[in-house]
Amino acid sequence: MDGGLTLSGDMIMVLMLLGLTIILFVFEIVRIDIAAICIMVLIGLLGILPGDQLFTGFASNAVISIIAVMIIGAGLDRTGVMNVVAGFIVRIGGRSESRIMSMVSSTVGVTSGFMQNTGATALFLPVVSRISARLDLPLPRLLMPMGFCAIVGGTITMVGSSPLILLNDLILTSNRSLPPGAEAMRPFALFDVTLVGLALLAGALAYFLLLGRFFLPRVEAKRPAAPGRTKSYFAEVYGIEGDVYEMLVTVDSPLVGMRIAEAEKLEGAPLMLAIQNTDKPRLAPPADEMIWVGTVLGVMGTRDQVGEFALANKLRLQPRLRTFGALFNATRAGISEVVIPPGSRLVGQSIGAARLRSRFGISVLAVNRRNEIITRDLRDVELQVGDCLVSHSTWRDLANVARDKDFIVATDIPKEEQRPQKVPHALIFFALAMFLVLFTDFQLSVALLTGAVGMILTGVLSIDEAYQSVSWKTVFLMASLIPLGMAMEVTGTAAWVAQTVLGVLGEVPELGIQVALALLATLFTLVMSNVGATVLLVPIAINIALATGGNPAVYALIIALGTSNAFILPTHPVNALIMGPGGYRVMDFVRAGGGMSVIYLAIMITAVNLVF
Repeated sequence: MDGGLTLSGDMIMVLMLLGLTIILFVFEIVRIDIAAICIMVLIGLLGILPGDQLFTGFASNAVISIIAVMIIGAGLDRTGVMNVVAGFIVRIGGRSESRIMSMVSSTVGVTSGFMQNTGATALFLPVVSRISARLDLPLPRLLMPMGFCAIVGGTITMVGSSPLILLNDLILTSNRSLPPGAEAMRPFALFDVTLVGLALLAGALAYFLLLGRFFLPRVEAKRPAAPGRTKSYFAEVYGIEGDVYEMLVTVDSPLVGMRIAEAEKLEGAPLMLAIQNTDKPRLAPPADEMIWVGTVLGVMGTRDQVGEFALANKLRLQPRLRTFGALFNATRAGISEVVIPPGSRLVGQSIGAARLRSRFGISVLAVNRRNEIITRDLRDVELQVGDCLVSHSTWRDLANVARDKDFIVATDIPKEEQRPQKVPHALIFFALAMFLVLFTDFQLSVALLTGAVGMILTGVLSIDEAYQSVSWKTVFLMASLIPLGMAMEVTGTAAWVAQTVLGVLGEVPELGIQVALALLATLFTLVMSNVGATVLLVPIAINIALATGGNPAVYALIIALGTSNAFILPTHPVNALIMGPGGYRVMDFVRAGGGMSVIYLAIMITAVNLVF
């Protein structure tokens, strides 16, 4: 590097692809996984990498490890271990908000060290909702500390976050491109980063305990939905008022021959939740269900609204629930909150096109989007990540929805189907996977897959549930970006960028370079995925270390840890997940996340230099 690298044709092509990747990620012209696949295909078409290396990302240790971690996390969830955890926290924490917050956040943080932090948040979201309902604590003052600690907790081990899982593969790729005489970097073991991660987690907890009252929402927060008090809760928060009524369609009614979707658009129409034509009564009538003479409709609204609608449309209002009494029983059905998580296939679809009634048995009553309540023209509302859907369904249908990876149910489901008898099997194979990681020379992917396959063979999860638990968007994103990192290494692009950056910076002490890299990683991860930021920046960091005499592995680690510093905006999947249920605004994240980011950077740089 001292002689100076000059741009070659391959370098220019890689730089153009790098710029295209950043543009696609920042402006989300297409979904980020589709963008990553397009970049991979372009690398192949341009001949930058040979065909036999182009798809190695799909068989990489990092990608297979992430699949296994997701399956293991789903297995622990299916056994109901989290319900036991919730009961323990309530029993030990008492009614103190600070104690409950500390216990929930630290538990989620440690859990995130052994599974994807997004998965840990999804597991604990209904748990925290349940605790909040049980103890009458404001949910927003619990969710943000939990979410931030889930992000931080991913740094406790090398399997807690996608960047750390990916880091070792990037290090091995860089080893193949090291200059002659340079010492090969050693991959990090499972607990090499534990002291750093624990210091970061302790800093996050101290931040919320000491300063949380200044940054967390101060208004009386909405409480989580729980059976038995949904009526007052949803009336207060979403303006969904009234009771359930039955209306009989008479021969003179203009609704005869209409579809449900058409009837719902009539002026003053109440919420239509159930129907009986000639068959048995059922909830969530599909939008294209026809209304005939003799049809009985189950609707929700105020007495005045329902009465006026019945009078205007020649409907006979029944004095009591004769047809739907059993269906609307609180032990069988009710209103719930369902969150659209990152990676959901429903993102970008309208509620009508998603056919939530016919496919999942849920009727959407309102949408909470970044603290904006949407109740009109719901069929035309396009779903976004973090949308909180207020829905009505049977508890059985809601339990099925909870098993679908396109949703996160934030409501306590009565008699939720779980497999507590499989707890020993889940814990045994989780412990076996950790034992193989720690005390054998097996690759991380082989060790984790052993635990995942064991859970499937012992019935903790079915194979279909295992497939459903995997976020294939994350898998394709990571596998498709790995070739870009390889291209940056083999063409010398990363070394040229490092040389250029050092030329701009001039003489800067090592600590200054580390801070600059950490800030760059933070900036990148706020506007693009943390996986993408890691793939792009680790090769550059390694080459900067080689040029300045720093430790390349430590510089690479700073990037992988820095991409977890994603608190200021709700762009991180964890933040997007808690935004709807917590009723947070973007400014809530800016206010609380700004201080958290400064503390994270200070502790991370200090701990990395002390430990390594």
